[in-house]
Amino acid sequence: MKAARKGQRFRALPGSYAVCRLPPAAAVPPWAVGPFVNVTRTADELALICPAERVPGAVRAERGWRVLKLVGPFPFSATGVLSSIAAPLARAGISLLSIATYDTDYFLVSGERYDEALAVLAEAGHRQLR
Repeated sequence: MKAARKGQRFRALPGSYAVCRLPPAAAVPPWAVGPFVNVTRTADELALICPAERVPGAVRAERGWRVLKLVGPFPFSATGVLSSIAAPLARAGISLLSIATYDTDYFLVSGERYDEALAVLAEAGHRQLR
């Protein structure tokens, strides 16, 4: 196993995102597009993450999330990648949503706590890239 290096590098994606919940059998709607979109279907729900401005007002959604992308790729054998980000945020009482892809990890923090989250991550030794 390969341990994650201490100071992760990350980039903030522009814009505000929404986390949406649709019925489990719903089709992926045409408005679920953008520079970052996540689609997860389970027996309980169709969960979507996409730019908040694309989501119709009547859709059940939590809006106002910011997306941070860890600079990868990370091998599947790497350990502690998410923990290195989640632990300092948890100590500060800042919740996150995490998403793993083949190459890297993304995490979402509330827009209301975004600046605080950036400060906490910097204090923990992580570096935001522009």
